[in-house]
Formats: sequence, C-alpha cells, structure tokens
Amino acid sequence: MTRDSDVFVPLGTRVAIANSYRNAIFVCIHFNATGRSGASGIETYFYSRDSLPLASAIHYYVTGGAPSANRGVRRRGYYVLRKTAIPAVLVECGFLTNPTEAAYAQSVSYRQKLAEEVAAGVRGRNSVGGSLSTTRVATSESIPMQPYIDQTKVSSSERRKSKRSHKRSARKKKSSSKSSNSEARASSVHPEG
Repeated sequence: MTRDSDVFVPLGTRVAIANSYRNAIFVCIHFNATGRSGASGIETYFYSRDSLPLASAIHYYVTGGAPSANRGVRRRGYYVLRKTAIPAVLVECGFLTNPTEAAYAQSVSYRQKLAEEVAAGVRGRNSVGGSLSTTRVATSESIPMQPYIDQTKVSSSERRKSKRSHKRSARKKKSSSKSSNSEARASSVHPEG
C-alpha cells in the first residue's frame, strides 16, 4: 500500500515504493471523473507488455462483477505505469461524475465487491490465456486475454494540435454561417435584377 489515509502521495514516491519490491505487482484503484455526467464504465490501463496479463485478469473479473459498462483495456503511458519495474495496472472503477456510478461508489458493499474482483484478478493473472478474446468465458485453467486499445501512439503535442484545429474549424464554420446569413439578409434587402 502506498498510503493508508486520504493523503496525496507524489507519483514519483508511488513508483519508488512499487519498485522497492522486486517480486510484487502495482495496482492503482481509482474512480474516474469527467465534465460529461453521462460517461460511464470501467476501464483498465497498463503500459508494459508484462503487465497485460495482470490487466486482462483484473479487468475480466471487475467487469464481470460490476453493473457498469465495459470500456475496455487500454495501453497508456501514465507515469506510474511507465516508470514501474514490476507489472503495473490502473483500474478506473467507474465515473464519480455519473450519478448512478457515484451512488455505487458510496456503497460499502459495492466497494468490497470491487476489491474482491480485483483480488480475483490478481490471483488469476498467471492463468491468462495467450490469445485475445472478446468473450467472458473462462475455464478453470485459463482467463481470456483481453483485447486492448493502444493509446501510447498519440503525443500530447498532437492532442493539443488536434484540439486547436478542431476549435479553428468550429470557428470557421461559425464565421462562415454568419457570413452566409448576412449575405442572405443582404440579398433579400437588395434584390438583384
């Protein structure tokens, strides 16, 4: 555990704690938030290929035991995932900005259920099969490898450019619709011909 009370532990300190244990795993358990209250679901992040079986197993169990939508497994370069030398995952157990999922998060029994599912995933990480599967069917010997989305290819500068170009195109559309409207008004006031 990197903490046992509600205090902020810097990311570098979290990584140092994780890396001080050679034969361990690092599991961050979070609840997500966004400006859109309709966003919902559970997602699990990993970075190193060695962490994919752990992410697959935890995600398999957590999504199977929770009523929230399955947002999938994602490869992402979060600091605590990139810098750990041991298998590391980050589990987003739903959105606190979604009223339904926020109510679940307030329930002690729901949080206990999530903890049990995360623990089942930790115990089952060595039973993850080698092939990717979209189904939630496991035998007593194997847990299916979860498909994942690789989100490590987009740099933050490309994301900023994309947001800026989206804003520019929205402004262009807005200004072109204003000019179209003013041209339409002008032609109705001053008919040609």
